[in-house]
Amino acid sequence: MATRRQTFRLYPSKAQEKALFEARRLHCYLYNACVSHRETEYKLHRRTVTYLEQQNLLPEFKQVWVEFAQLNSQALQATVKRVDYAYQRFFRGLSRKPRFKSIRRYSGWTYPARSGWKVNSTGKHGTVTLNDLGITLKMRGQAKHWGVPTTLTIVYKPSRRQWFASFTVAVAIPEPKFGSQSDLRYESIVAYDLGTETALTLFDGAEFREITNPRFTQNLEARIRKVARLKRRKRAPKKGVKASRRWKKIHRREAQLQAKVARQRKDWQHKVTSEIACRYDVGVTEKLHVKGMTRKGGKRKAGLNKSILSVGFGTLNQMITYKIEQKGGLVLMFPTQTLKPSQRCPKCGAVHKEWADLSNRYHVCSACGFEVPRDRGSVMVMYNVATNRQPGLGTSLVSLGCLSTTSKSCGAMKQLGQRKRLKSCRQGDGASETPSAYAVG
Repeated sequence: MATRRQTFRLYPSKAQEKALFEARRLHCYLYNACVSHRETEYKLHRRTVTYLEQQNLLPEFKQVWVEFAQLNSQALQATVKRVDYAYQRFFRGLSRKPRFKSIRRYSGWTYPARSGWKVNSTGKHGTVTLNDLGITLKMRGQAKHWGVPTTLTIVYKPSRRQWFASFTVAVAIPEPKFGSQSDLRYESIVAYDLGTETALTLFDGAEFREITNPRFTQNLEARIRKVARLKRRKRAPKKGVKASRRWKKIHRREAQLQAKVARQRKDWQHKVTSEIACRYDVGVTEKLHVKGMTRKGGKRKAGLNKSILSVGFGTLNQMITYKIEQKGGLVLMFPTQTLKPSQRCPKCGAVHKEWADLSNRYHVCSACGFEVPRDRGSVMVMYNVATNRQPGLGTSLVSLGCLSTTSKSCGAMKQLGQRKRLKSCRQGDGASETPSAYAVG
């Protein structure tokens, strides 16, 4: 059994939408009350409040604030748990300290068990009943996988003025077969490199393919800036001051433009990655630290950050990985600092440090005279390493601490399909239950 999240759009009537807004408001108040409770206890008594303490206080809380009595008790516990998760992330240094949430930024609430709701659907359209609110909502959508729903999250998106029902579904999906058990031959290999001028550069050993950067963010940037200038002239919300109706109208228009960019990017990413996953059984790339690449670094780097985020490096890598693995294929991720694909000559293996400058888009090797564009040279190096043909790195992946093979042909990549993988390039050979992406280094 596997867990999948399936989302449907809800179509409430005006009376039903009023009930949804009221429930969303109450859950937002409870969230802020839990944050205030934790902050007050720590400031006055230097004591950390736990989730169990706040959960046990819910019965008394509902007696004082009677409007919360109608809401599902498990849904209220899930909201309290959401606060606890936020503080856990803060204590581990993964996010900033939890703050009070405005109703404009509070998305919705969760039913962790089926006692508070009932769904009537076979995976295509249907209805969902919220027992605590006493309403039955129409929903539309089609799930790719459908099974037994276990949890439900009601989500409101202010930029689109739309409600959604997100189900966690337990489905029976056959596990992909690997190695000798798979029907794949693992001979269709592609090395791909992510870039800003060219979104993707691919090399399959015979020909190159370049996918241009759609630049969704830059295409609508002028319109977003124009709307932002208009919004600055309206009365914005401040402490003790309500936003004007004109500010709300223009703010909604700005949010719609930004949501449009996100939808265009997501649609393009799915189309591109699905085509790559259908054509190739083995993907080869370098491990990228996108968060570090997009860290603020002056005006000159701001343009590069925008281009990286416009393409969506991290999401593209994730999509290609899970789509290839879903059919039983493999994805190799090489350590950039060890491999140096953009600084290494694909023909002789010589490393040129001056090639690391991003302004150097065409490389000419001073050792052997080989000439190649920057992105094409990078994918050639990664492909050669995966097929044991790259000079300067030994005759196999052992030189990178990745995996040993005995044959120099592409057919030897079948050995990668066995249920063995490495945890890290520094840790040496290891074993794992599932052949996920080879994140080495």
